[in-house]
Amino acid sequence: MTPSIETRNLTKQYGQHRALDNLSFSIPKGSVYGLLGPNGAGKTSLIRIINQITGPDSGEVFFEGQPLGPSHISRIGYLPEERGLYKKSKVGEQLLYFARLKGLSQQEALERTKDWFIRLDIKEWWNKNVEELSKGMAQKVQFIASVIHNPEFIILDEPFSGFDPVNSNIIRDEILRLHSEGATILFSTHRMDTVEELCSHILLLDKSKMVLEGPVKQVRDEFKTHLFVAVTKAPIDFEKFPWEPSAECINLEGQDGYKSSFRIPETRQSNELVLDLIQAADLVSFAEELPSFHDIFVQVVGKNKMVL
Repeated sequence: MTPSIETRNLTKQYGQHRALDNLSFSIPKGSVYGLLGPNGAGKTSLIRIINQITGPDSGEVFFEGQPLGPSHISRIGYLPEERGLYKKSKVGEQLLYFARLKGLSQQEALERTKDWFIRLDIKEWWNKNVEELSKGMAQKVQFIASVIHNPEFIILDEPFSGFDPVNSNIIRDEILRLHSEGATILFSTHRMDTVEELCSHILLLDKSKMVLEGPVKQVRDEFKTHLFVAVTKAPIDFEKFPWEPSAECINLEGQDGYKSSFRIPETRQSNELVLDLIQAADLVSFAEELPSFHDIFVQVVGKNKMVL
């Protein structure tokens, strides 16, 4: 399948600073693609090039197999980290204006704006000026403005910034709905919990270069440590147990059980350990402890700093 976005040898320079260095990757159509990296890694430069706010110094960008051009602007939705609403304008009028800018007819713009006001339960905001809204309320309006034209490709730059947990869940559900209806989503965030919950693929940039890329499961498998955690009803007698634990057995206070950790050599199978645990101490649960994306991020970016 043709990717939604593909870059080939993308390079961008600002004076003496190289923001992107020979970047080549593709965003699968229909994916939720996480764009990660520390501050200054090149994320904003990449987003601006895809949005055609700036152009690359060299390299190419393709939108669904075609060279990226002005005709693709109406097929892209962009929620910037720095929100850009007109504070003196009324919310309803402003959303109608943004919808018309994206090519919708007056009737289409009105119908979609009303639908979003009902969907997000903000009907009473229509005649309010943006400056009357709280930061979270204004974020909702900005989100609507970014997706009101039903774009095929949506760029979300820190979309949950400024939201309380309730409104974060509302916006998350809308993002998932748009994705289920066929939108491809590029998700730029520093929140690793959001990456684990929503993203199917990730791209990690550091110092203008790609340092990690691929499906979330594949990336996690790459960083497996073969660490397994077992909970047993009774403590294990490790003097008689044929496996060496990687940590001391812990009494789970307030729970009926004891936690033990084991790092299994690549030459052995986890089911061998399970069979021994069942015989040793009434096994309650057994699971592999996979690395979090926070840990992967710190490991890769930290290692990249040590190379310098």
